[in-house]
Amino acid sequence: MIPIKDDNPTRGFPVLTTMLILMNIAVFMYEVSLGNAGYAQFITTWSVVPARLLANPLSLREIATVFTSMFMHAGWLHVGGNMLYLWIFGNNVEDRFGKVGFLGFYLVSGVIATAAQIAVGGAIDIPSLGASGAVAGVLAAYVVLYPGASIVTIIPIFFFIEVARIPAILVIGFWFLLQVGNGFASLAPGVTETGGVAWFAHLGGFGAGLTIALVFRAWESVGKRYRGAGWR
Repeated sequence: MIPIKDDNPTRGFPVLTTMLILMNIAVFMYEVSLGNAGYAQFITTWSVVPARLLANPLSLREIATVFTSMFMHAGWLHVGGNMLYLWIFGNNVEDRFGKVGFLGFYLVSGVIATAAQIAVGGAIDIPSLGASGAVAGVLAAYVVLYPGASIVTIIPIFFFIEVARIPAILVIGFWFLLQVGNGFASLAPGVTETGGVAWFAHLGGFGAGLTIALVFRAWESVGKRYRGAGWR
């Protein structure tokens, strides 16, 4: 299933979501412009390398890579998929959290995603990069804050393409199950880490987004209850 848009209007233009998308695209275009040797050096320098970070956990340079890596991608499909999901789901989450709150939420989800991947993968020398963990947090928040929303989705069926409106909880739930299945499959005996998809970063980001959104929704509910009772 490939989501292409939702039916959820926003109260204003998603400034932060748009800026994040433009920044990710700009960094990726810069990566492409470097050529093979320059690209490899850039990735090695500014991605999170778990072995390097764990060896120097107090190094400001290594800590910085936790954030710089969120704006880097390994290919067109990688950046395209992440930015598509961020555009579809990020605008509404930004609308609910506010611009500053959304930026903090996005970065925290990305940091926890990195921590989750390192906790499972250990001190490996393979660079980890991408916005996937932060975007996973956005997906989790969307389904918590807008459980009744529908997503216009492309469904390839052999040689045919079907376009349908599907509940967001099913679209995101299907995505989540794929991450869980692939994540635990990657832990099977005999499976060697080759620098592929960081499945547990996705799961860590999703878990972070889910937790924060649930707390936020509960806080909203308490605030509405107090206002309804005449509290100011």
